[in-house]
Amino acid sequence: MKFRHFFENVQVDEFSATPKYLQLTHSILDAIEAGKLKKDDLVPSINELSFELEISRDTAEKGYKHLKKMGVLGSVPGKGYYIINDNIKQTRRVMLLFNKLSSHKKIVYDAFVETLGEDVAIDFYIYNNDYGLFKKLISNANDDYSHYVIIPHFMEGGENAHEIINTIPKHKLILLDKKLPRVDGEYAAVYEHFEKDIYQALEQALKSLAKYHTLKIIVPEKSYYPMEITKGFNRFCQEYAFTHKIVHDIAIEPINSGEVYINLMEADLVTLIERLISLKFKVGKNVGVISYNETVLKKIILNGITTISTDFHQMGVRAAQLILSGAKEHIEVPFKLTMRSSL
Repeated sequence: MKFRHFFENVQVDEFSATPKYLQLTHSILDAIEAGKLKKDDLVPSINELSFELEISRDTAEKGYKHLKKMGVLGSVPGKGYYIINDNIKQTRRVMLLFNKLSSHKKIVYDAFVETLGEDVAIDFYIYNNDYGLFKKLISNANDDYSHYVIIPHFMEGGENAHEIINTIPKHKLILLDKKLPRVDGEYAAVYEHFEKDIYQALEQALKSLAKYHTLKIIVPEKSYYPMEITKGFNRFCQEYAFTHKIVHDIAIEPINSGEVYINLMEADLVTLIERLISLKFKVGKNVGVISYNETVLKKIILNGITTISTDFHQMGVRAAQLILSGAKEHIEVPFKLTMRSSL
Protein backbone atom coordinates (compact mmCIF):
# COMPACT_ATOMS: atom_id res chain seq x y z
CA MET A 1 0.00 0.00 0.00
CA LYS A 2 1.44 3.36 -1.07
CA PHE A 3 0.29 5.17 2.09
CA ARG A 4 0.80 2.35 4.60
CA HIS A 5 2.79 4.63 6.93
CA PHE A 6 -0.01 7.20 6.86
CA PHE A 7 -2.73 4.71 7.74
CA GLU A 8 -0.61 3.20 10.53
CA ASN A 9 -0.72 6.60 12.25
CA VAL A 10 -4.12 8.01 11.27
CA GLN A 11 -7.29 6.30 12.51
CA VAL A 12 -10.98 6.94 13.11
CA ASP A 13 -12.62 5.44 16.21
CA GLU A 14 -16.00 3.85 15.52
CA PHE A 15 -16.88 4.00 19.23
CA SER A 16 -16.33 7.74 19.52
CA ALA A 17 -19.28 10.11 19.18
CA THR A 18 -16.97 12.87 17.92
CA PRO A 19 -17.81 13.72 14.28
CA LYS A 20 -15.55 11.62 12.06
CA TYR A 21 -14.20 14.58 10.11
CA LEU A 22 -12.90 16.06 13.39
CA GLN A 23 -11.45 12.69 14.40
CA LEU A 24 -9.65 12.59 11.05
CA THR A 25 -8.44 16.16 11.48
CA HIS A 26 -7.01 15.64 14.95
CA SER A 27 -5.54 12.23 14.13
CA ILE A 28 -3.53 13.81 11.30
CA LEU A 29 -2.49 16.67 13.59
CA ASP A 30 -1.39 14.14 16.21
CA ALA A 31 0.72 12.30 13.61
CA ILE A 32 2.35 15.56 12.53
CA GLU A 33 3.02 16.60 16.12
CA ALA A 34 4.59 13.19 16.82
CA GLY A 35 6.88 13.54 13.79
CA LYS A 36 5.22 10.67 11.91
CA LEU A 37 4.13 12.99 9.10
CA LYS A 38 6.34 15.83 7.90
CA LYS A 39 6.25 18.90 5.73
CA ASP A 40 5.96 18.11 1.97
CA ASP A 41 4.71 14.56 2.65
CA LEU A 42 1.96 13.51 0.27
CA VAL A 43 -1.24 12.25 1.89
CA PRO A 44 -3.89 9.90 0.43
CA SER A 45 -6.52 11.10 -1.99
CA ILE A 46 -10.06 11.60 -0.75
CA ASN A 47 -11.12 8.34 -2.43
CA GLU A 48 -8.25 6.40 -0.82
CA LEU A 49 -9.00 7.96 2.55
CA SER A 50 -12.67 7.06 2.26
CA PHE A 51 -11.90 3.45 1.30
CA GLU A 52 -9.19 2.68 3.86
CA LEU A 53 -10.83 4.37 6.87
CA GLU A 54 -14.35 3.26 5.87
CA ILE A 55 -15.74 6.78 6.03
CA SER A 56 -17.87 8.61 3.51
CA ARG A 57 -16.24 10.65 0.77
CA ASP A 58 -17.98 13.77 2.13
CA THR A 59 -16.46 13.14 5.58
CA ALA A 60 -12.96 12.73 4.10
CA GLU A 61 -13.34 15.89 2.05
CA LYS A 62 -14.65 17.85 5.02
CA GLY A 63 -11.65 16.77 7.14
CA TYR A 64 -9.18 17.84 4.45
CA LYS A 65 -10.97 21.17 3.97
CA HIS A 66 -10.72 21.76 7.70
CA LEU A 67 -6.97 21.10 7.62
CA LYS A 68 -6.55 23.39 4.59
CA LYS A 69 -8.37 26.14 6.46
CA MET A 70 -5.96 25.64 9.38
CA GLY A 71 -2.99 26.02 7.02
CA VAL A 72 -1.81 22.44 7.49
CA LEU A 73 -2.67 20.92 4.09
CA GLY A 74 -2.19 22.21 0.58
CA SER A 75 -3.21 20.78 -2.77
CA VAL A 76 -1.97 20.87 -6.35
CA PRO A 77 -4.28 19.87 -9.23
CA GLY A 78 -3.14 16.56 -10.66
CA LYS A 79 -0.73 15.94 -7.78
CA GLY A 80 -3.03 15.75 -4.77
CA TYR A 81 -2.83 16.82 -1.16
CA TYR A 82 0.36 17.33 0.86
CA ILE A 83 1.46 18.77 4.20
CA ILE A 84 2.56 22.40 3.95
CA ASN A 85 3.12 23.05 7.67
CA ASP A 86 4.41 20.68 10.37
CA ASN A 87 5.18 23.39 12.91
CA ILE A 88 2.07 22.80 15.00
CA LYS A 89 1.28 21.93 18.59
CA GLN A 90 -2.09 20.88 19.96
CA THR A 91 -1.89 22.15 23.52
CA ARG A 92 -5.28 20.83 24.56
CA ARG A 93 -6.89 17.45 23.91
CA VAL A 94 -10.11 16.62 25.75
CA MET A 95 -11.78 13.31 26.51
CA LEU A 96 -15.49 14.10 26.87
CA LEU A 97 -17.72 11.41 28.41
CA PHE A 98 -21.52 11.78 28.45
CA ASN A 99 -23.83 9.25 30.06
CA LYS A 100 -26.28 9.63 27.14
CA LEU A 101 -27.18 11.95 24.30
CA SER A 102 -30.47 13.86 24.53
CA SER A 103 -31.83 17.21 23.42
CA HIS A 104 -30.55 18.98 26.52
CA LYS A 105 -27.20 17.13 26.49
CA LYS A 106 -26.76 18.34 22.91
CA ILE A 107 -27.14 21.91 24.18
CA VAL A 108 -24.31 21.24 26.66
CA TYR A 109 -22.14 19.70 23.94
CA ASP A 110 -22.72 22.48 21.40
CA ALA A 111 -21.98 25.23 23.93
CA PHE A 112 -18.86 23.38 25.13
CA VAL A 113 -17.45 22.87 21.63
CA GLU A 114 -18.27 26.40 20.47
CA THR A 115 -16.62 27.99 23.52
CA LEU A 116 -13.45 25.89 23.23
CA GLY A 117 -13.01 26.65 19.53
CA GLU A 118 -11.85 24.43 16.69
CA ASP A 119 -8.20 24.25 17.72
CA VAL A 120 -8.97 21.98 20.71
CA ALA A 121 -9.17 18.25 19.96
CA ILE A 122 -12.23 16.57 21.53
CA ASP A 123 -12.73 12.80 21.71
CA PHE A 124 -16.43 12.41 22.55
CA TYR A 125 -17.81 9.17 24.02
CA ILE A 126 -21.27 8.10 25.22
CA TYR A 127 -21.30 5.24 27.73
CA ASN A 128 -25.10 4.81 28.01
CA ASN A 129 -25.16 4.93 31.83
CA ASP A 130 -23.12 1.70 31.80
CA TYR A 131 -20.44 1.73 34.51
CA GLY A 132 -18.57 -1.18 32.91
CA LEU A 133 -18.22 0.68 29.60
CA PHE A 134 -17.36 3.91 31.44
CA LYS A 135 -14.57 2.17 33.35
CA LYS A 136 -13.24 0.56 30.15
CA LEU A 137 -13.15 3.86 28.27
CA ILE A 138 -11.19 5.62 31.01
CA SER A 139 -8.86 2.66 31.59
CA ASN A 140 -8.04 2.46 27.87
CA ALA A 141 -7.66 6.22 27.40
CA ASN A 142 -4.37 7.63 26.16
CA ASP A 143 -2.18 9.49 28.62
CA ASP A 144 -1.92 12.50 26.30
CA TYR A 145 -5.31 14.01 27.21
CA SER A 146 -4.99 17.44 28.76
CA HIS A 147 -8.48 17.20 30.28
CA TYR A 148 -11.18 14.66 31.09
CA VAL A 149 -14.71 16.10 31.21
CA ILE A 150 -17.15 13.60 32.72
CA ILE A 151 -20.89 13.44 33.38
CA PRO A 152 -21.09 10.66 36.03
CA HIS A 153 -24.58 9.10 35.92
CA PHE A 154 -25.00 5.30 36.07
CA MET A 155 -27.85 2.79 36.15
CA GLU A 156 -25.88 0.60 38.56
CA GLY A 157 -22.32 0.26 39.81
CA GLY A 158 -21.99 4.01 40.20
CA GLU A 159 -21.10 3.67 43.86
CA ASN A 160 -17.62 2.63 42.68
CA ALA A 161 -17.22 5.39 40.09
CA HIS A 162 -14.96 7.44 42.36
CA GLU A 163 -12.35 4.68 42.24
CA ILE A 164 -11.72 4.91 38.50
CA ILE A 165 -12.19 8.70 38.46
CA ASN A 166 -9.54 9.05 41.20
CA THR A 167 -7.00 7.49 38.82
CA ILE A 168 -7.25 10.63 36.65
CA PRO A 169 -4.77 13.40 37.58
CA LYS A 170 -6.93 16.00 39.30
CA HIS A 171 -5.51 18.94 37.35
CA LYS A 172 -7.00 17.25 34.25
CA LEU A 173 -10.44 16.47 35.72
CA ILE A 174 -13.72 18.37 35.29
CA LEU A 175 -16.91 16.79 36.66
CA LEU A 176 -19.98 17.96 34.80
CA ASP A 177 -23.61 18.04 35.99
CA LYS A 178 -22.94 16.07 39.18
CA LYS A 179 -20.26 16.01 41.88
CA LEU A 180 -19.28 12.71 43.49
CA PRO A 181 -18.51 12.89 47.23
CA ARG A 182 -15.57 10.46 47.26
CA VAL A 183 -13.63 12.04 44.41
CA ASP A 184 -10.63 13.54 46.19
CA GLY A 185 -8.06 16.23 45.45
CA GLU A 186 -8.36 19.62 43.78
CA TYR A 187 -10.38 19.32 40.59
CA ALA A 188 -12.87 21.46 38.66
CA ALA A 189 -16.63 20.96 38.50
CA VAL A 190 -19.73 22.51 36.94
CA TYR A 191 -22.72 20.95 38.65
CA GLU A 192 -26.35 20.96 39.72
CA HIS A 193 -27.35 20.86 43.38
CA PHE A 194 -30.15 18.36 42.84
CA GLU A 195 -31.70 18.27 46.34
CA LYS A 196 -31.71 22.03 46.80
CA ASP A 197 -32.81 22.73 43.22
CA ILE A 198 -36.04 20.70 43.29
CA TYR A 199 -36.88 21.92 46.81
CA GLN A 200 -36.51 25.57 45.81
CA ALA A 201 -38.31 25.09 42.48
CA LEU A 202 -41.33 23.54 44.21
CA GLU A 203 -41.22 26.29 46.83
CA GLN A 204 -41.42 28.89 44.05
CA ALA A 205 -44.46 27.07 42.66
CA LEU A 206 -46.14 26.82 46.08
CA LYS A 207 -48.96 29.23 45.28
CA SER A 208 -50.05 27.11 42.29
CA LEU A 209 -49.41 23.82 44.09
CA ALA A 210 -51.73 24.85 46.94
CA LYS A 211 -54.82 23.89 44.93
CA TYR A 212 -53.67 20.24 44.86
CA HIS A 213 -53.43 17.79 47.76
CA THR A 214 -50.94 15.19 46.46
CA LEU A 215 -47.57 15.37 44.72
CA LYS A 216 -46.15 12.36 42.87
CA ILE A 217 -42.70 12.13 41.31
CA ILE A 218 -42.13 9.52 38.60
CA VAL A 219 -38.79 7.74 39.08
CA PRO A 220 -38.33 4.41 37.25
CA GLU A 221 -36.90 1.66 39.46
CA LYS A 222 -33.85 1.43 37.22
CA SER A 223 -32.83 5.06 36.89
CA TYR A 224 -29.60 7.01 36.70
CA TYR A 225 -31.19 10.09 38.27
CA PRO A 226 -29.54 11.12 41.57
CA MET A 227 -31.32 10.11 44.78
CA GLU A 228 -30.85 13.71 45.91
CA ILE A 229 -33.83 14.63 43.72
CA THR A 230 -36.19 12.42 45.73
CA LYS A 231 -34.63 13.68 48.97
CA GLY A 232 -35.44 17.26 48.03
CA PHE A 233 -38.93 16.23 46.88
CA ASN A 234 -39.68 14.40 50.14
CA ARG A 235 -38.33 17.24 52.26
CA PHE A 236 -40.53 19.80 50.49
CA CYS A 237 -43.68 17.66 50.78
CA GLN A 238 -43.09 16.98 54.47
CA GLU A 239 -42.39 20.61 55.27
CA TYR A 240 -45.47 21.90 53.43
CA ALA A 241 -47.77 19.00 54.39
CA PHE A 242 -48.44 17.50 50.96
CA THR A 243 -49.37 13.86 50.60
CA HIS A 244 -46.63 12.49 48.39
CA LYS A 245 -45.45 9.36 46.61
CA ILE A 246 -42.59 8.09 44.46
CA VAL A 247 -44.11 6.39 41.40
CA HIS A 248 -42.06 3.78 39.55
CA ASP A 249 -44.43 3.00 36.68
CA ILE A 250 -46.76 5.74 35.48
CA ALA A 251 -48.42 3.33 33.02
CA ILE A 252 -50.22 1.54 35.87
CA GLU A 253 -50.39 4.26 38.54
CA PRO A 254 -53.97 5.33 39.46
CA ILE A 255 -54.49 8.98 38.52
CA ASN A 256 -56.93 11.08 40.53
CA SER A 257 -58.09 14.67 40.58
CA GLY A 258 -56.06 16.91 42.88
CA GLU A 259 -52.69 15.32 42.08
CA VAL A 260 -49.52 16.81 40.60
CA TYR A 261 -47.13 14.63 38.61
CA ILE A 262 -43.42 15.42 38.25
CA ASN A 263 -41.63 13.50 35.50
CA LEU A 264 -37.87 13.07 35.05
CA MET A 265 -37.82 10.89 31.92
CA GLU A 266 -39.22 12.14 28.61
CA ALA A 267 -40.82 8.75 27.88
CA ASP A 268 -42.78 8.99 31.15
CA LEU A 269 -44.10 12.41 30.15
CA VAL A 270 -45.50 10.94 26.92
CA THR A 271 -47.20 8.09 28.80
CA LEU A 272 -48.57 10.51 31.40
CA ILE A 273 -50.03 12.87 28.79
CA GLU A 274 -51.62 10.00 26.86
CA ARG A 275 -53.30 8.76 30.03
CA LEU A 276 -54.49 12.22 31.08
CA ILE A 277 -56.07 12.77 27.65
CA SER A 278 -57.75 9.34 27.69
CA LEU A 279 -59.10 9.99 31.21
CA LYS A 280 -60.33 13.44 30.09
CA PHE A 281 -58.58 15.30 32.91
CA LYS A 282 -58.09 19.03 32.47
CA VAL A 283 -54.37 19.62 32.95
CA GLY A 284 -53.75 22.63 35.18
CA LYS A 285 -57.18 22.27 36.80
CA ASN A 286 -57.90 18.65 37.80
CA VAL A 287 -54.31 17.43 37.57
CA GLY A 288 -50.98 19.28 37.48
CA VAL A 289 -47.86 18.42 35.49
CA ILE A 290 -44.26 19.49 36.07
CA SER A 291 -41.50 18.24 33.79
CA TYR A 292 -37.75 18.13 34.26
CA ASN A 293 -35.55 19.77 31.60
CA GLU A 294 -36.78 22.58 29.39
CA THR A 295 -37.31 21.84 25.68
CA VAL A 296 -38.93 23.81 22.88
CA LEU A 297 -41.88 21.40 22.63
CA LYS A 298 -42.78 21.83 26.30
CA LYS A 299 -43.68 25.44 25.55
CA ILE A 300 -46.41 24.16 23.23
CA ILE A 301 -47.70 20.81 24.54
CA LEU A 302 -51.05 21.14 26.40
CA ASN A 303 -50.76 24.94 26.11
CA GLY A 304 -47.43 24.78 27.93
CA ILE A 305 -45.82 22.37 30.41
CA THR A 306 -44.33 23.82 33.60
CA THR A 307 -40.64 22.92 33.76
CA ILE A 308 -37.81 22.89 36.24
CA SER A 309 -34.48 22.95 34.48
CA THR A 310 -30.88 23.94 34.76
CA ASP A 311 -29.19 26.24 32.22
CA PHE A 312 -27.61 23.63 29.96
CA HIS A 313 -26.00 26.20 27.66
CA GLN A 314 -24.27 27.85 30.61
CA MET A 315 -23.12 24.43 31.84
CA GLY A 316 -21.28 23.79 28.58
CA VAL A 317 -19.84 27.29 28.43
CA ARG A 318 -18.54 27.24 32.00
CA ALA A 319 -16.91 23.81 31.58
CA ALA A 320 -15.06 25.05 28.49
CA GLN A 321 -14.01 28.22 30.31
CA LEU A 322 -12.49 26.12 33.11
CA ILE A 323 -10.34 24.35 30.53
CA LEU A 324 -9.27 27.60 28.87
CA SER A 325 -8.46 29.29 32.19
CA GLY A 326 -7.00 26.29 34.01
CA ALA A 327 -9.10 27.16 37.09
CA LYS A 328 -10.08 24.53 39.68
CA GLU A 329 -13.40 26.09 40.68
CA HIS A 330 -16.61 24.31 41.63
CA ILE A 331 -19.40 26.19 39.84
CA GLU A 332 -23.04 25.59 40.67
CA VAL A 333 -25.26 26.12 37.63
CA PRO A 334 -28.52 27.95 38.43
CA PHE A 335 -31.84 26.13 38.30
CA LYS A 336 -35.00 27.73 36.96
CA LEU A 337 -38.74 27.17 37.35
CA THR A 338 -40.78 28.12 34.28
CA MET A 339 -44.47 28.38 35.13
CA ARG A 340 -46.98 27.44 32.44
CA SER A 341 -50.63 26.42 32.28
CA SER A 342 -50.02 22.73 33.20
CA LEU A 343 -49.91 23.77 36.88
